[in-house]
Amino acid sequence: MKILLAIDDSKFGEAALQTLIAQARTKGTEVRVMNVIEEVRAYISAEMMPHLVHYAIAMEDERRKQAQALVHRAAQRLHKAGFHVSEVVDKGDPKVQIIDQAAKWGADLIVLGSHGWKGLNRFLMGSVSDAVTRHATCSVQVVRARAATPRTTHRKSR
Repeated sequence: MKILLAIDDSKFGEAALQTLIAQARTKGTEVRVMNVIEEVRAYISAEMMPHLVHYAIAMEDERRKQAQALVHRAAQRLHKAGFHVSEVVDKGDPKVQIIDQAAKWGADLIVLGSHGWKGLNRFLMGSVSDAVTRHATCSVQVVRARAATPRTTHRKSR
């Protein structure tokens, strides 16, 4: 079985990684750990703010290094758990890149976390997990991070 694990540097990516380790059988399973770097330059007009374009280009290198380190750490944990692992860092729209990578690689399953955005945030940011679920040609498992357990306070009754 081929599983594409799409992660970001959030509790949602961590939840997807932990779920995969806990649920998947290691024997005969290949996992490709993927992170997609969104291009900042796509949102900036060179004519409007040339200094921001130069800043975005300089930051791209740093963002790629961070993404590679994130993917490598996850791959090491999966390898330690007994999986055959490969790594990929891509650039572009996460929705498109995850779907394309899964199709090119021949993934049987995509595992990714859900940020659970609602309302305006969902409208502005889009839902990667929703788009992947709708358009992927293979099965998709969306993992939701558990909310922190609320603290309860006990009052002494008098």
